[in-house]
Amino acid sequence: MKMNLKLLPLSIAAALSAFPVTSMAEESDTFIFSGYARYGMAYADGDSTTVAADDQKAGNAAGRLGNEGNGGEFQFTKKFVNAEGAKWDVAVMLEHWGDNVGLKKFYAGGSNIFESQPNAYVWAGRDFHQRPQQGLNDYFYMSHDGQGAGVKNIELGDSTKLDFAVVGQAASGTGDNGDYAFTSKLHGLNLSDSLALSFLFNVGFSSDDPAAAVDAVAASDATVTDDGSGGYIFTDAVEASDATYAESDNSYQLAAVFDQSWSMGGNKFIVRYADGADNSVFTREDDLTTLYFSMEGNVKFNETMALEYLGAYHNYAKGQDDSLDTTNYSVISRGLYTWNSVHSTWLEAGYSIVDFDNQDATNTAWKVTLSQNIAIDAFANARPMLRFYATVGDAEVEVEDTTTAQDTFTLGAMFESWW
Repeated sequence: MKMNLKLLPLSIAAALSAFPVTSMAEESDTFIFSGYARYGMAYADGDSTTVAADDQKAGNAAGRLGNEGNGGEFQFTKKFVNAEGAKWDVAVMLEHWGDNVGLKKFYAGGSNIFESQPNAYVWAGRDFHQRPQQGLNDYFYMSHDGQGAGVKNIELGDSTKLDFAVVGQAASGTGDNGDYAFTSKLHGLNLSDSLALSFLFNVGFSSDDPAAAVDAVAASDATVTDDGSGGYIFTDAVEASDATYAESDNSYQLAAVFDQSWSMGGNKFIVRYADGADNSVFTREDDLTTLYFSMEGNVKFNETMALEYLGAYHNYAKGQDDSLDTTNYSVISRGLYTWNSVHSTWLEAGYSIVDFDNQDATNTAWKVTLSQNIAIDAFANARPMLRFYATVGDAEVEVEDTTTAQDTFTLGAMFESWW
């Protein structure tokens, strides 16, 4: 059969006319620059600039203030609204936490797409993902940044909502490294006017594709053979650290978060249990179980004085290799005094203990930081802020009858901002 080329443009036009053409109308604020950053200098007259108990696993367990490094994340977002009212955005983020600048986010998503779920947000791409964070210890008690797709804020009735997604951990290039996570969150469960409950459940699993199983190994550079036990052996131009990949059991996490508010402040209670993982199910470790419990909160005494506090318990058990089993206890408090709408003084004190459950060994750290601040507005969440601080502290490693110590005295200046 011969095709009449003269009729082809008309045929294409007729076919396209069968599909609705949506025009994109720009919002009044179509472009957003946002991010988080902190940069400054720290002069150390001691053994270390910062303070940490050796082998602590829950962030800055002795306190975050004056105990951080430099870096930032810089995001650009473009927003659109179509003729039917669907809201879309495309975002890209660069990060700088080391020697290089890297691509942290590049995703697109939209809401008001489904008539029955106007607030559901559907997304795909690379994004920050399920990374709830605590402030005083700068700890992500779950962390699953990656690339994939999901839906947020599916309304189940009243205020209850559901989020779920499947994401892959990004390799050093643009692909996945073979580790994946199904994540979910049920939130907005209001038990009373002052108490809300959330549940989080995640499962980690690996790819069956050996070519995707090792980070930064190109298929053309490797010979892949089955090792006969469900794993794979990589040879030829593959470094030893990347040479063997073996599937392990799935990992999972389950957490409950209670948010309680009252007239002078609020509290958050967190309980997280994980099997085969700690704070991320991307990393699956056989025989590993962890339990994390924390309470953090704040109280505002008056217009000038406030107090923030956090206490945490973190148990890390390796099963057969129990020489690495540890229990970490930490407590942090931060007093805040506001002189006026610009100037404030903070005093933070923290103490961290890492107790080896099956060894005669205990590691400890304590820290006190005094910070004089100049900010755009009063109270704790005002940013940008200029911070001039002094930190004193000590970290000790105790094994049997031997103790080694690192003293810290640091003077620093730093800006911190989110926008």
